[in-house]
Amino acid sequence: MKKIIALLSVLVIVTSCKEEQKEDLVTEEKEMTDMEKNLSKYVSFKLTADVSELSEKERQMIPLLIQAADKMNELFWYEAYGNKDSLLNSISDEDTKTYIKINYGPWDRLDGNKPFVEGVGEKPAGANFYPKDMTKEEFEAADIENKSSIYNFVRRDENGKLYSIPYHKQFEAEVKVVSKLLKDASELAEDEGLKTSLELRSQALLDDNYQPSDLAWMDMKTNTLDIVIGPIETYEDQLFGNKAAHEGYVLIKDQEWSKRLAKFSAYLPELQVGLPVDDKYKQEQPGTDSDLNAYDVVYYAGDCNAGSKTIAINLPNDEEVQLQKGTRRLQLKNAMRAKFDKILLPISEVLIDESQRQHITFDAFFANTMFHEVAHGLGIKNTIDGKGTVRTALKEHASALEEGKADILGLYMIQQLHAKGELEEDLKDNMVTFMAGIFRSVRFGASSAHGKANMIRFNFFKEKGAFSRNEDGTYKVNFDKMEAAMKDLSNLILTLQGDGDYDGVAKLVDEKGIISPELQADLDRLTNANIPVDVIFEQGTEVLGL
Repeated sequence: MKKIIALLSVLVIVTSCKEEQKEDLVTEEKEMTDMEKNLSKYVSFKLTADVSELSEKERQMIPLLIQAADKMNELFWYEAYGNKDSLLNSISDEDTKTYIKINYGPWDRLDGNKPFVEGVGEKPAGANFYPKDMTKEEFEAADIENKSSIYNFVRRDENGKLYSIPYHKQFEAEVKVVSKLLKDASELAEDEGLKTSLELRSQALLDDNYQPSDLAWMDMKTNTLDIVIGPIETYEDQLFGNKAAHEGYVLIKDQEWSKRLAKFSAYLPELQVGLPVDDKYKQEQPGTDSDLNAYDVVYYAGDCNAGSKTIAINLPNDEEVQLQKGTRRLQLKNAMRAKFDKILLPISEVLIDESQRQHITFDAFFANTMFHEVAHGLGIKNTIDGKGTVRTALKEHASALEEGKADILGLYMIQQLHAKGELEEDLKDNMVTFMAGIFRSVRFGASSAHGKANMIRFNFFKEKGAFSRNEDGTYKVNFDKMEAAMKDLSNLILTLQGDGDYDGVAKLVDEKGIISPELQADLDRLTNANIPVDVIFEQGTEVLGL
């Protein structure tokens, strides 16, 4: 009897402990603040690379390149928000400060730039590139020096008149420091192409004349180290899509992977001819001097480090350089692997039909991302009726449409190369991984160029029956219909670009660049399953062991 009583006592204690644990968990869930939920959207990842194969001078160069890139954080803060210190000093909560730093400001880049600090108001469409009270009409009517330059700020004088100030003047002290670091790195460079590129980039930061350094960067072929630095992408300017924001990447080339990729750029002219659009929209000859390389990225700073992180780069953006030299496509292999393992695979377990999950592969994810970048070189850079460049004609919608073009033409390229026998992977892998990739990317929010591009494609595919949604909330790719939808969407985007049809693109973005309540509910399931939206990096010389 005593044994039974003792056993019952133990059971009561265990049950009581379990109940207490449950209560603790409920309390914990209740106590998780909004800011803790925000921070849980990101998962940390250590940016490492094998530096053992580098020469002594290359190992000495990396800290200099990282210091130069790190300076881009300061410049981008000013472009995205203004005075970083005054904002951070006004906040007492440490979690909020951390989230502000991730977003380079008080607006959530993964939630349509919604303000998360009380009293800050909506994010200005033109960020800090223009006066906050300036209208589009006022800018268009104003007489401003170098009005169309992507390398200057627009400000008001004491009389309220608009004027411009070049980046190299606004950031005079900062760019001198960066210029000196790049010059010092160039003196250590053993590769002649890298040496010249660094020297010219060092000068470009002092006068905003980036074309010579872009051309030299394209001529550089045998380097192991690389840096992408300066004012580059125009996504941050959502008023006109015209002002370039500062960023920096430090990169180490993966020579083995790069050799595998080298052959694909040669197919661009042939693929251009076969594009599913009228001949008049494919008269431009893409450059074949383009490089296709794999890298380990060891440092992100500025624009590329804000909110969602880039996993592949296609540069330069200068249309003249593109037509003359092509572009360089840089696949950031270690960052890509982080997103595949920590985000894409878990998403597929929730949203992809169980019978198609075996088609989610890293090789397909890598290929889809790589050919997205290659596909930027296809299509058209200048409108066919004299409206100037596509970027100028489509204004703030240019980036979203260009990203949409690269996504869909990337898949088209894979399909074409697969038909030629140049790619051995199962095309179904690429299609299902592409579908899962839409869910991954659209979680960045429909406010970004990539987010809008993903939503346009998702809604277009839905209309065309390229996928179906099962009763259990999983999605299944309909392969034949997806191939047809790819061609139709490619045709639509290339035609809109070639015509410089601003109104047509605005209509497409308004109608299809949106997240439906049904899709939002499915995306919320990913959040409830604690699947992160993106990564933040532990990075720097210490992480690399230098």
